[in-house]
Amino acid sequence: MKKPNIDELCINTIRMLSADAVQKANSGHPGMPMGDAPMAYTLWQKFLKHSPSNPRWQNRDRFVLSAGHGSMLLYSLLHLTGHAISLDDIKNFRQWESKTPGHPEYCPDCGIETTTGPLGQGFATGVGMAMAEKYLATMFNRPGFKLVDYFIYGIVSDGDLMEGISSEAASLAGHLGLGKMIYLYSDNKITIEGSTDLAFTEDVKKRFEAMEWQVLKAEGNSVKQIETAIRSAQKEKGKPSLIMVRTNIGFGSPNRQDTSDVHGSPLGDAELKLTKQNLCCPNKSFYIPAPVTAHMRKAAAKGRDAEKKWQADFKKYAKKHADLAGLWEDLAAGRQPKGWEKALPVWTAADGAIATRSASGKVLNAIADRLPHLVGGSADLAPSNNTWLKKYIEYDRKKAGRNIHFGVREHAMAAALNGMALSNMLLPYGGTFFVFSDYMRPAIRLSALMGLHVVYVLTHDSIGLGEDGPTHQPIEHLASLRAMPNLNVLRPADANETAAAWKIAITDSSRPHALVLSRQNLTVLDRKKYAPVDGAEKGGYLLSDSKGRPDLILIASGAEIHITLTAAETLRAKGVKVRVVNMVCTELFDRQPESYRKATLPPEVSKRMAIEAGATLGWYKYVGLQGDILGIDTFGASAPAKVLFEKFGFTAEAIVARAEKLLKKK
Repeated sequence: MKKPNIDELCINTIRMLSADAVQKANSGHPGMPMGDAPMAYTLWQKFLKHSPSNPRWQNRDRFVLSAGHGSMLLYSLLHLTGHAISLDDIKNFRQWESKTPGHPEYCPDCGIETTTGPLGQGFATGVGMAMAEKYLATMFNRPGFKLVDYFIYGIVSDGDLMEGISSEAASLAGHLGLGKMIYLYSDNKITIEGSTDLAFTEDVKKRFEAMEWQVLKAEGNSVKQIETAIRSAQKEKGKPSLIMVRTNIGFGSPNRQDTSDVHGSPLGDAELKLTKQNLCCPNKSFYIPAPVTAHMRKAAAKGRDAEKKWQADFKKYAKKHADLAGLWEDLAAGRQPKGWEKALPVWTAADGAIATRSASGKVLNAIADRLPHLVGGSADLAPSNNTWLKKYIEYDRKKAGRNIHFGVREHAMAAALNGMALSNMLLPYGGTFFVFSDYMRPAIRLSALMGLHVVYVLTHDSIGLGEDGPTHQPIEHLASLRAMPNLNVLRPADANETAAAWKIAITDSSRPHALVLSRQNLTVLDRKKYAPVDGAEKGGYLLSDSKGRPDLILIASGAEIHITLTAAETLRAKGVKVRVVNMVCTELFDRQPESYRKATLPPEVSKRMAIEAGATLGWYKYVGLQGDILGIDTFGASAPAKVLFEKFGFTAEAIVARAEKLLKKK
């Protein structure tokens, strides 16, 4: 039998390292790593620009394993090329507190660029990464200096391409001409249920060509063909590229290759032994031949050399473009430009009523000059969401401006925002109607899971949007997003709280933020009469109070604060000691010290009532079982907003009546 060359030896090592880890865990997906090892090896060894000694180097190429179930392929590559994934980590695959979980989880220090697993998400996230590269290149590159110049590579699967988000994202990428995107499509013809012919018979080549992609082909076990295809893709500057690579799932397994059985379960000891024999590999677990280590660790030296050259170029750049270099260093370190918050607008009661969506637009335009890395847009709703930066150009095929037309693609927009945030240089935002956050939720969830700095501008926050009716009126959405860990959901009550919400969202880079904003105009609260607006930074704060221990605590958010304050005045005139707590953000409030929370909501005061034009779910946490909630647990209706609020009981008079009933309870 012919002795394998170094390429074959490395490829088979990747295959068996992956299969061994799945076997030891007795859980996982060996088929995809075994089938995709040749193209992954070719990409990583011959093309991928990365620095294992400094995986956060900003000008590295990005690699996205969209088919995240094949995570052992990524972990094997990271270990073999010298990243911070040890052999013990691989042996600990899918175990408690492992660095090698079942699906890749964002770990920049390990070389894992993004969390993947939910199919299609990685595909769309990579589009955002390419958008970020194009914007940053425009922002920082100058004649003689290519500070930003990297590719976004990915491996995608049949399952990725079946998911609707991939169509949204591919359409956007083709429209924008993102030539730095190169995806290798593992065309293995197998899904969990069997052949892809069961549900997926479209012409993928024609589909992607119709969306303005370059489509190339290669055989899955031909390093030469894969290398040629990638070189061709790199030369195409005006289109993203899809390389259709015909692979064999579970390659090398005598009895399970090209079957659905090898997709998501271990080979088994007997079949694993036969596979190693078939591939001329020793029957040893986690065996890495010395020549493989020596060959693949060359990536570390290549990466160090590339980064060293870049650092030298940056020093020259800094001498010629000191201001830009300073901005680069600030953004790379996660620092916002100094003094940006001084640009935040301030309103007074004399300014009249203003919808918080409109106030948000004024905030964005006021701070844009001081935050050049703030970039975003809307899912075809910029005039309604007020997300357009009036002084700046749009992002299109020819130029990377600050205003992005995402089109009616909410899901792809949210995932692209994740990809842009993963640059760790940009602060992206995206807008739509609050009800359509349902379309975005999977990507929002990954943003929260990764702790990405993303801002969602979600307008038309309740039945207050009026005549469009129940299909457009969010009911359960506040409760739904509040249930998501590590996401701040901010619902400001007036223009100044909207500015405060933006300040919170920009200052806290540890998580995404959802700004939930009104369509209807809201009076600017008189801060001489009520508590200062900076109380919003604690999430919930005492807005208005009576002397002494309160008889009743009214808790509200957003637009409902105004009728709550009116109701409180009526109750006080009747001798009731009323406290009004403005719950701008439950997540922020819950993170405050217990002493603050108890001072705001004293445990001894059991008469509490929450008022919010949304689902009541979640409010019992604050009002207790003896409290009351004025909310909406049905769908809305089509009518003018004023009529709807009256019909659903959101008036000061209705609050007073319910409060008096509550006070009479023993």
